[in-house]
Amino acid sequence: MAQLIVRNPSEELVRALQQRAAKRNHSAEQQHREILKAALKGPQRKPLADVLASMRDVGTDADVAREQADREFPATGR
Repeated sequence: MAQLIVRNPSEELVRALQQRAAKRNHSAEQQHREILKAALKGPQRKPLADVLASMRDVGTDADVAREQADREFPATGR
């Protein structure tokens, strides 16, 4: 198993890690592993279909329908 060494962390950072670990009944080492894992995993992305399905209805198709304008535009010489 690989080992990581973090050199010269501030005392404040070490205390914060120890406090977080104590709140979760973990060792500082275990808490450090969990923090690294969460940071590198990144946020879970929802599929687009799920995002679209979760959007509430705010109108009808007619509200955004495009109407065709049947008018002639003057020649611009191009």
